Amino acid sequence: MLSLVVYRFFYRTALSRFGVFGFVKEFRPVAQLAEQRSPKPQVGGSTPSWPAIHTCLDGGTQAKLEKPILDKIKLLLAMVPLVAGIGVYYYFGDQPAWIRVIGLLVAGGVSIMIALQTELGRMAWAFRREAIIEVRKVVWPTRKETTQTTLVVVVVVIFMAILLWLLDMFLAWAVRFLTG
Repeated sequence: MLSLVVYRFFYRTALSRFGVFGFVKEFRPVAQLAEQRSPKPQVGGSTPSWPAIHTCLDGGTQAKLEKPILDKIKLLLAMVPLVAGIGVYYYFGDQPAWIRVIGLLVAGGVSIMIALQTELGRMAWAFRREAIIEVRKVVWPTRKETTQTTLVVVVVVIFMAILLWLLDMFLAWAVRFLTG
């Protein structure tokens, strides 16, 4: 049952993102996912003042991926250094661990660099950039606000613990009283 749910989620996500035969469909930037449209989108300063959905790649609503077979080959080639790095890590098991870990990290870095040369890798990198931009827009609480909120949580937890302890004591007394 769980595998069916996972399959359906993946299938719907993949089809909603890539269409039926590898065509990229429209997608929303990270900022647009949480924003609401204004009732008057023609008014300047509405949220958003530009269309909520924009197209990717060559500007068409259904742009074909650039050489999808070449991208698949690149992704397979990206696995080679990673698998080789893991094999070398275990083959040289008698060497110090820090040397083997550095080799594994280098192999992983090479794999990532190869994977970033594909269209999927470029889309992942663009998503990462958008996520960083959104994190910079977050208004983080001050140290004072964080401390006050933490203290409120600790006080409420202690209060509830004492309240439940007293309730438990009362119920234990009531059961002892009724059962003799």
